[in-house]
Amino acid sequence: METISFKLLLSCFVAFVALVNPIQKVFVITSLQQQFDIKSTKIIAVKASITALIILLFFYLVGNIVLNYVFRIELYAFQITCGVVLFYNGLSGLQKGMFLKLERNMTIRDISAVPIAMPMIAGPATITAAVTFYADYGHVVTIISIVAALAVNLVFMLYANKIGTVLSKYNLMNPLVRIFGLIVATIGTQMVLNGIRGFIA
Repeated sequence: METISFKLLLSCFVAFVALVNPIQKVFVITSLQQQFDIKSTKIIAVKASITALIILLFFYLVGNIVLNYVFRIELYAFQITCGVVLFYNGLSGLQKGMFLKLERNMTIRDISAVPIAMPMIAGPATITAAVTFYADYGHVVTIISIVAALAVNLVFMLYANKIGTVLSKYNLMNPLVRIFGLIVATIGTQMVLNGIRGFIA
């Protein structure tokens, strides 16, 4: 039976939370309330979270097979590409205070699947993490971290209105988005370096 280290679990969980970026979802859900009522945004949050969990568990289970045998993509190439995309998204959040702009004519079904479930929750970074983290953290820790991070993200999405009100009251929303943008950009840089290291090896 796989031994679970609290330190590893915490490290893996924090990494997934940073990649999923709950603060970003607060901003998105709050902006959606200009088009949808609170009940609709809660439905969007739940559907998007379930869809994202299915996507991440799928890639966790068969990601290497899909990449290596179906598309014949080496893992380091996937890491470098996703790292560049993640760095760009993080830089956008750092500079502009937002990660993704939604179109106004999208329906609840459209928004739940794309872009919120994928790529905002199950994006290049989280998919890469789901495929690769088990090598460093173990299978059990990785699965627990994925589920726990998505649960935290769901809570933030469900209570986005209240959280957004508090953050806006104290002028914290924009600074936090930019801080998370910096964190995400840094994680993207680390992914690129890991991919380069894998290529060299």
